[in-house]
Amino acid sequence: MAKVVVIDYGIGNLLSVTRAFSAVGADVELSNAHNAIRDADRLVLPGVGAFGDGMRGLQQRGLVEPIRDFATRSRPFLGICLGMQLMLDESEEFGHHEGLGLVAGKVAKVPATGIDGQPVKIPHIGWNALHTAGRNNWDAPILKDVPEGSACYFVHSYMAVPSEPQSLLACCDYAGLQITATLGQGMLYGCQFHPEKSGKVGLKILENFTRL
Repeated sequence: MAKVVVIDYGIGNLLSVTRAFSAVGADVELSNAHNAIRDADRLVLPGVGAFGDGMRGLQQRGLVEPIRDFATRSRPFLGICLGMQLMLDESEEFGHHEGLGLVAGKVAKVPATGIDGQPVKIPHIGWNALHTAGRNNWDAPILKDVPEGSACYFVHSYMAVPSEPQSLLACCDYAGLQITATLGQGMLYGCQFHPEKSGKVGLKILENFTRL
C-alpha cells in the first residue's frame, strides 16, 4: 500500500484530502514532523487561502527546508491549490512573497477581463474542463486514464505561471484565458483544482499519484 504524508501546516482541506487518499487505497499520515516529511515515500502539500499566509505557516513550523530537501530526492510530490502555487518561486498576491522555488515561475492574479474585454468573475469558482495546453498528446503520468475534457473543481483568484512551457501539463479555459490547471517537473506535480472535490476524475488523479 502506498504511504502518503500530507503536510499539516494549519492551512488546507486536510480532512478531505486525507479521506480522498484513503479512498484510493493509500496509507495516509497527516504530519508536520520534519523527519516524517524528509523520509516520506510521497508528499502532499494542500492549501487554501493567501500565498503569504501559506508561506508563513510553513516558515513558522520550520517546514521550508524539509520540503525542499524532499524535492531533491526524486520522490513523488503533489501540491494542491495553494499548495501548487507555493511550489513556484514567487507570488504577487497582496505584495511580493518568496515561494518554495521547486518549479520555476510565479503566481499572478487571474485577469479581471476575458479575451473579449468583458469582466470575468473573480475568484474563478466551479467546474472547468482540463485541456492539453498545446501538447500533442496527454502523456503526463498523473493524468493517465483521465480523458481530455474531464472537469475538475476550481476555487482561486491567482494562477501559476510556470517559466518553462514544458512544466505546463494541463490548462483550463476561463473566458478565453488559459489558466494553469496541472504542472509537473520530474516527480513534482501540482493541481490548481481540488482533486479531493472533483469526484471520480479527482480520485483517479490521486490514485495515479500513489502509483508513481
